[in-house]
Amino acid sequence: MAAIPSNGIACGWQFKHPRLCHQCVFCFSGCFLLYCNGIKTKRTVDNNMEKNNIAHFFDQLAPAWDDQMIKEDVIIQEILDCSKVGNGSMVLDVACGTGVLIPDYLQRNVKSVIGVDISQKMIAIAQKKFQDERVRFICADIYALCFEAQFDCILVYNAFPHFFDPEKCIRHLSMMLRAGGRLTIAHGASRDRINQHHTGSAKPFSIPLMEAHALQKYMTPHLSVKHTISNERMYLVTGEHK
Repeated sequence: MAAIPSNGIACGWQFKHPRLCHQCVFCFSGCFLLYCNGIKTKRTVDNNMEKNNIAHFFDQLAPAWDDQMIKEDVIIQEILDCSKVGNGSMVLDVACGTGVLIPDYLQRNVKSVIGVDISQKMIAIAQKKFQDERVRFICADIYALCFEAQFDCILVYNAFPHFFDPEKCIRHLSMMLRAGGRLTIAHGASRDRINQHHTGSAKPFSIPLMEAHALQKYMTPHLSVKHTISNERMYLVTGEHK
């Protein structure tokens, strides 16, 4: 275990077992603050309201989600190739929705997939669709989950604009990778198209998708960037655990 500094902040990921977190007092988390006892602050309340609003927004979209989803197989396969999803991989799908990518993971004979989403209705639909024993779904805020160094591949597909703190997201997910594991942020459309899409009803629940080179800079302190693609077809940045 890392040394305990005088300010009570841990110098690394401390907890394998869940406990109450100061950032999300209604959830369990592996928190960096060693003396955290779930103290509620105005920022905590605001963050919880924000997350609840996002969850409600996607709950409303869930029933028609699959009907409106457009997938280009060539793009999906390129994303999975860059992510090194393959035989025996342990995969974490962050903001998995109704499980759009689950069939593609299973086709590659992965060992396991955990899909996480903040929307209960998205997860409920995903659970009905997939009964494979290799697949598990969790309805939760990803920041309230602690999977220390467990995954070979972590993907955030068509969802990154809904994470309001990109650096926090990348840092948190990087801790969940095994040595040599890969984190991929990807979209099956161009950056301009994604940003145009989020000027509509999703605007209050998203931020603009940054340029790929800017995302690289967020990854660099935690990961070695392996792939960067930003064109009219797709957007992708992949980093590998150092």
